[in-house]
Amino acid sequence: MAHPDESPPDASPAVRVIAMPADTNPYGDIFGGWLMSLMDSAAGSVAARHSHGRAVTIAVEGMTFLRPVVVGDEVSVFATLKSVGRTSMKIDVEAWRRTRHDDRSYRVTRATFTFVAIGEDRQPRSVPPLPAESE
Repeated sequence: MAHPDESPPDASPAVRVIAMPADTNPYGDIFGGWLMSLMDSAAGSVAARHSHGRAVTIAVEGMTFLRPVVVGDEVSVFATLKSVGRTSMKIDVEAWRRTRHDDRSYRVTRATFTFVAIGEDRQPRSVPPLPAESE
């Protein structure tokens, strides 16, 4: 369960969307796969921007659903490039929910997505190193 003192990252979300009835299963609950798809899209955007081209998901690590998302919730997904290999990138992703009538946000899940940059031939290609942090 998320700690009550947690707050979303200060950065702008990579994806923000309202959960709609079409995103639910027959019981009216939001599909976990829908949320995972949003997270993959957010991580993919970061990977494509960093690698300056196409990148594909090869792994997802550590996803645990902490809270439900319900119809009408605003879902914000934050994605941060954490490490870079020769052809791969690890991106930390967090999903947060906010009910329509409240200012408080709650972490729903987090995971680390691994992407590999690929070329026109669909083979792995090199990616730039992780940018040095300014001091």
